[in-house]
Amino acid sequence: MRADPTEQSRRDHRSGLAYGVLAYLIWGFFPIYLKAVGTTPVLEVLAHRVTWAFLFLLPACFLGGRFGSVRAALASRKAMAALVGSTLLIALNWGVYIFSVLSGRIQESSLGYYMNPLVNVLIGVMFLGERLETPVRLASALAALGVISMAVSLGGLPWISVTLALSFALYGLLRKLAPVGAFAGLLIETLLLLPLAAGFLISLAAKDRGVFLRSAGGLDVLLVLSGPLTAIPLLCFAAAARRLPLSALGFLQYLSPTIQFLLAVLVYDEPFDAARLGAFMMIWTAVAMVAIHTARRGRAEPVVDAG
Repeated sequence: MRADPTEQSRRDHRSGLAYGVLAYLIWGFFPIYLKAVGTTPVLEVLAHRVTWAFLFLLPACFLGGRFGSVRAALASRKAMAALVGSTLLIALNWGVYIFSVLSGRIQESSLGYYMNPLVNVLIGVMFLGERLETPVRLASALAALGVISMAVSLGGLPWISVTLALSFALYGLLRKLAPVGAFAGLLIETLLLLPLAAGFLISLAAKDRGVFLRSAGGLDVLLVLSGPLTAIPLLCFAAAARRLPLSALGFLQYLSPTIQFLLAVLVYDEPFDAARLGAFMMIWTAVAMVAIHTARRGRAEPVVDAG
């Protein structure tokens, strides 16, 4: 007996929500981890993330019998074209985010991730033929004012916020369109970055400049943990991205920047003056408008198996 397509769609939607919530909770609290390895330079942290994520994923690929899907993706020009693009975008996103946390600018990264749902909607209009409705237009205009206000407050363009919002929204689009499953896609992304990451770490070790195996044992363990801490939420996100519309992912993403913002202000004592409050209020209002509009619309979306 064939499964009811509607019921299957509902199950996939529920599993997509679960994957998305887990991913955004891990990302929300990720600054705590980065602060713990804060004595390590940004590029070295990034190289460790790539290297240990690949080493975490590779045995899981064989144990899970997923090598066939990886091989098929490597042989597909369409898949590899999308994955090369997503690899560049996620590397940029990781690097800028690590820099924002280690330089005490978590508020700017949280602002970028607040903006991301709006960017998701705009990308849906530009690339997926979705219609930009009036509430979303108003929300986009208000968000733009928020960015301008933050720029005035900072004395320049909030490049961290803009870069994170654009890079991750485009990454989500490419992973949604790529004809490859979540696991295979992430393994290939880390494989593409591995020569640069491993080469950089080997170069540091040869020059006796790297921190790995030269500092307290606890730091070494934390750097190794960057593998699963990187891979698990990205796998969850990729799985959610292939089961949910971009608008739903944008709604879930409110979890992550809210946690980051609270950590920045309440735990790490980053400055938060009236000008920044005004900018955040505009962004918060904009995302609330989009969230309410999305909830009222409540349209059904096709679901693709993450594989």
